[in-house]
Amino acid sequence: MRIPPGVKIVAIVLGTTAFYTYVAQLVPQKELQPPAKIEISTDMTPQQLAKIGDEIAHGKGLCTTCHTIGSKEAGRFPDLAGVAERAKTRVPGLNQVQYFSQTLCEPNAFIVPGFNPGMPTINKPPVGLSDEELHAVIAWLQSQGGESTITLKDKLEYCGGAS
Repeated sequence: MRIPPGVKIVAIVLGTTAFYTYVAQLVPQKELQPPAKIEISTDMTPQQLAKIGDEIAHGKGLCTTCHTIGSKEAGRFPDLAGVAERAKTRVPGLNQVQYFSQTLCEPNAFIVPGFNPGMPTINKPPVGLSDEELHAVIAWLQSQGGESTITLKDKLEYCGGAS
């Protein structure tokens, strides 16, 4: 007896689908939760902001996806160890806070020599940090080889009216 070609095709498709379904179930699954809400208040010290900024940089901000901290090997983007000192002189006419603000909110305004553009604007989706979170990340960046001085009262002029 001869099996029609259409039945053979259906059998192959069903067998292949069943096989890959089985294999997919063997792959460990990881459930991702949205980042925890971080409370930032106006009376926080720069050091408290820097601590929260560290959590944001390693979590919601996704900074360490591309940046390293203290690595000797060149990564996709500049290493952040000692960035506080470099930021003071990186762009003529910009102080440290202005440079960090511009870098985070207008990342293509200045590209560090030797690196390609590609950093996302972090106050817009997909990262979407709030004004308070931007202040915290800047405080954390200041603490990388320097002292945090920013507070929530400081204006971030490159971040679309953040204050």
